[in-house]
Amino acid sequence: MNFVNSDLDKNITFVRPAYFIISGFSGIPDIKYYYVFLFLLYIVSVLGNTLVMLIICLDHNLRTPKYIAVFNLAFTDLLGSSALVPKVLDIFLFDHPYISYNDCLTFMFFCFTCLSMQALNLVALAYDRMIAIIFPLHYHVKVTRRFMFSLIGSFWLFVITVILIAAGILTRLSFCKSVVIDSYFCDYGQIYRLACNDKTPGLVISFLLPFLILWLPLVFIVFTYLYIGYALTKVATVHERVKAFKTCTAHMLLVAIYFFPVIITFASLGNLHPNARIISLSLTFVFPPTLNPIIYVLQTQEIRKSVKKLFQIRVQSKIAIKM
Repeated sequence: MNFVNSDLDKNITFVRPAYFIISGFSGIPDIKYYYVFLFLLYIVSVLGNTLVMLIICLDHNLRTPKYIAVFNLAFTDLLGSSALVPKVLDIFLFDHPYISYNDCLTFMFFCFTCLSMQALNLVALAYDRMIAIIFPLHYHVKVTRRFMFSLIGSFWLFVITVILIAAGILTRLSFCKSVVIDSYFCDYGQIYRLACNDKTPGLVISFLLPFLILWLPLVFIVFTYLYIGYALTKVATVHERVKAFKTCTAHMLLVAIYFFPVIITFASLGNLHPNARIISLSLTFVFPPTLNPIIYVLQTQEIRKSVKKLFQIRVQSKIAIKM
């Protein structure tokens, strides 16, 4: 029986289209201005995240476990924005809605990998804050640079593996009817629904992926802050609690900016007009990478000090050259 099944597997052929068509918005006049808006957000994202990475590289005081995670967040934001926005602009502003089968899967891989890593970077930062506040005397033992590199590396390995499995499942589907993707990019959920053979594996992955890369990280982050709050009520004064939570302000803002649009999108997915869904998803992808560096520069005291110090060094060097 096993020999028969193996022979059948060898004879199975999958119908793969030469290309997909990204439909984008429908029936909205002057929508090109929205894509120009996305381009402006992309420029801010590139400049902001590059600045954050440069500051961390140039200031030796910021080469700590926390800022390893911050650097990785900025790198992920920059990579994710660069994978998504230029391609979206090429598709819609320059009227290239056709994308080859392999290019579409590659596009999907990079978009979902970076989106997933943004959530897991927030997990790493939440763990860092929890140990720093609840176990301050053990922080430098529990959270080392080696530990943070290992944690970030394991997150990358996990996400790449999961997204590759999802992409592999898509290659086992046949597309014998429509090739129009009702989205602004190669969205996994929209692609597997176009299949004309058994969609069960794709359906399972469509439920499993959000759980692993969105809801599980969110549960962990909420748990860490509940634990921090509970621990502070037992051992700290009101002033100490406020001081401790101030160190978490930037991180909590990042969590809110990332997860609130995602929660709203998923909660109203069945009731959203396709155009509203595209706007919601596109802003979910683009807004966090744009705002994250701004929040870290404005809300984090160490980075503000580093910017001032680097600026002073530059001014002093200019004065020395003139003299």
